[in-house]
Amino acid sequence: MRLKFWGTRGSISTPGKDTVRYGGNTPCIELRLLNEDLIILDAGTGIRNLGETLIENGESINSYILISHPHWDHIQGFPFFKPAFISGNELTIVGGESEKVSLKKMISDQMNKVYFPIQLNELKAKINFKRVGEEEFSVMGATVKTMYVNHPSFAIGYRITQGGKSLVYISDNEPFDRRVVQEMRNIEKVVIDRYSHSKSDPNQCVFDFVRNADVLIHDSTYTPEEYVDRVGWGHSHYLFTLKVAAEGKVKRLVLFHHDPAHNDAKVDDILKTCRKEIRNRQYKFDCVAAAEGMELEI
Repeated sequence: MRLKFWGTRGSISTPGKDTVRYGGNTPCIELRLLNEDLIILDAGTGIRNLGETLIENGESINSYILISHPHWDHIQGFPFFKPAFISGNELTIVGGESEKVSLKKMISDQMNKVYFPIQLNELKAKINFKRVGEEEFSVMGATVKTMYVNHPSFAIGYRITQGGKSLVYISDNEPFDRRVVQEMRNIEKVVIDRYSHSKSDPNQCVFDFVRNADVLIHDSTYTPEEYVDRVGWGHSHYLFTLKVAAEGKVKRLVLFHHDPAHNDAKVDDILKTCRKEIRNRQYKFDCVAAAEGMELEI
């Protein structure tokens, strides 16, 4: 399997001279399976550039788009994804949904004529929707396993396995704290029940989910100092991210969903600090920070 990052930023796109190296586009990752079949992880603003490249290469697209959750930064690029406008292409959008709002509606609402000139039903490609909860299913010869993570709107983490190699993608996730969650009103009950079930560390289910992954892409939005004032916002600080990788015994960690307030120098500093912590704690995995254009072999 092969990865290419098209968007690494969280919350809102941040173009400019201070974010050139790590990028300003919101989440989107291209995953090529062993036979070059395409899975796309999230549809943030980075998916626009991916679409342009696919068109330039003349590819006919039959792809799955795995949506972690429907917050704007993870779906706002879809209306600008050119392959969706071309007859003969087929896209299957995978994600969670609530009892009140379907996955299809989550995607189509942002294309309502009040906000966007072209509606979902006007796209020329065939668009399918697959609702998932916590389950396991096959996609083009790969096995995909899902789990709920601690973030509003039924956020989902994905584990993709093929040819004995595994990638885990957890874009938005906050350390679960039993005391904190009692005061929160934006986390679904099924997620609270899922994590509260553990008799030890409630985050053990995350550690188990990432176990022995070749690559873990995980939310590392905040520094520990920043997190103190952002508890309940649905994101991790980098020390927790390092703990997830260590407890799960992963081989490589990719810091992801960079805070929009963090420029390239700040991300450099976070990566340097993480590598120092890895040495000091004698962790056994490699660590890199996601950057637009970066490619990884799995």
